[in-house]
Amino acid sequence: MPPPLRLRTARATDLPALLALEQTFPGDRMSARQFRHHLASPRARWRVAEQGGRLLGYALVLLRRGSDRARLYSIAVDPDARGHGLGRRLLAAAEKDAARAGCTVVSLEVRQDNPAANALYQSAGYRRLAALPAYYEDGTPGWRYLKNGVRFT
Repeated sequence: MPPPLRLRTARATDLPALLALEQTFPGDRMSARQFRHHLASPRARWRVAEQGGRLLGYALVLLRRGSDRARLYSIAVDPDARGHGLGRRLLAAAEKDAARAGCTVVSLEVRQDNPAANALYQSAGYRRLAALPAYYEDGTPGWRYLKNGVRFT
């Protein structure tokens, strides 16, 4: 029987595992500097998924001072762990963290060529707001999504 999967707050000591996970993606990766900045930021809310000491995914939400809006800045799941609902669990945990901080709205940007992520956000109640031409570093267009009524339940 595999060890249990647990979601927890990220720590600075997770940096090597976060960077290794980020390397599994083809482009538009966060740098080590960005990870260190967000790990130290009081405006960042992190969730990592860990199983048997192995980091399988993360979600990062950024908060704005004096705003009821949060931004899902990044979410990632190890390619070997996909297809088991981990992205959905991380997204729900990120929304709860935003709601606990007083936010009722979450926005995000996602690549148009990522059908799995687009399907996840739409099924979780996110509404597509705008097309973002050449939004990503490699010129790929994105979509902006928004979800109202985020709450902690």
